[in-house]
Amino acid sequence: MAVKVTPACMGCQACIASCPHEALFINEDGVCQVIEDKCAECSECVGVCPVAALELATKQVDTSKELGTQNTPAEASPLENQDSQVAAQLTGDLAKYKGVWVFIEQREGEIAPVSLELLGAGRRLSDKLGVELSGVILGYKISGLEAKLYEYGADKVYLLDNPSLHYYRAETYMQVFVKLVQQYLPEIILMGATTTGRDLAGAVATELATGLTADCTVLDIDLEKRLLLATRPAFGGNIMATIVSKNHRPQMATVRPKVMKMADPVTGRQGILIKPEITLNEADMLTKVLEIVKDQGDKINLQEAEIIVAGGRGLGDKENFRKTCFSLAEAIGGKVGGSRAAVEAGWIEPKYQVGQTGVTVAPKIYFALGISGAIQHIVGIRGSDIIIAINTDPDAPIFKECTYGIVGDATQIVPSLIEPLKELFKDKKSNDVTPGKGGTRCA
Repeated sequence: MAVKVTPACMGCQACIASCPHEALFINEDGVCQVIEDKCAECSECVGVCPVAALELATKQVDTSKELGTQNTPAEASPLENQDSQVAAQLTGDLAKYKGVWVFIEQREGEIAPVSLELLGAGRRLSDKLGVELSGVILGYKISGLEAKLYEYGADKVYLLDNPSLHYYRAETYMQVFVKLVQQYLPEIILMGATTTGRDLAGAVATELATGLTADCTVLDIDLEKRLLLATRPAFGGNIMATIVSKNHRPQMATVRPKVMKMADPVTGRQGILIKPEITLNEADMLTKVLEIVKDQGDKINLQEAEIIVAGGRGLGDKENFRKTCFSLAEAIGGKVGGSRAAVEAGWIEPKYQVGQTGVTVAPKIYFALGISGAIQHIVGIRGSDIIIAINTDPDAPIFKECTYGIVGDATQIVPSLIEPLKELFKDKKSNDVTPGKGGTRCA
């Protein structure tokens, strides 16, 4: 029998290229089909399907008559017994790992906001698991920072203060972090998907031979199996994939800034401070930081903007983009951003790109002008308090995410809004604006 296609098929075509016998094709309905005469049941396609829509159908054969027995359970094969023993051993080893850790990124004593955001996410995960939430902070002359971490949810803080940790180096930070993990055995580790976090997470995961899920947008727990459910966009953002690390610990994930909401601090909250003794010999290090050169160029930080006016393909061309987005942003004191389509069209520079492949933002107000709402873009703006969308397509996905929506041509609607909004924002600060109940759409 040939490979069977289930109704879960979404037509992503991942299986087509994997088939060495050219036995698969996509029909007019966008669903995978199998040419049974060509299918060799090699199962290559089954392993690559991201939604498990392919199954290797096997023929059930009753061998009881041939064996001279009836209704007698077959004895487990040596291989099956071996797999069971390995699974049991893994379960025993994994049970030693307890607790949720958040790597606290800091620079010159200033804690990165993404670390505080991850403490909020880590708090929810640790509460579900019934374990402690810990922050791990490395650096030099950083004593005292633990107080802030307790207020944002940490039960315990591992603090290492050493001159060799003054500046981030993958070599030193990885050595220290791996030793801490091997000593204290956390089951989950979260890091910010920043330049530092991505570098350190990859190095630590490699050294520990464990799994790492990058750029997650949702984190949850499978309580029955104590698994971290790390969800992120896959296949160019066409699907959301939930990734688990079943047989290895710790389970690791990175999350972009502004994806998780920062919890409200609890003033005066206390915790436990641990200062592990780990020796670092600077003479043994292969790298040294000679100088830190700060970028003196224009700093475009959309992640800190309270109001963002972003434009997409629906604005038509570069002239309309600039006229519409920049005029509105100037009138209300906002910053300009763009969708991936606008960036690829050359209407705005890549540093202004908003979305999964750009920057993740969480302003008080986000204007989406001519942006249809691809999943990559939606992921990057979900933290916004208010999303105002203007698009000519009434069925655009952005209308399912926005707080307020207008069906129409943004190039014609925005000019009529500029003067009223300019007057409104002149007398009312953006932080006085509160989100509506959402879902409002006007034709």
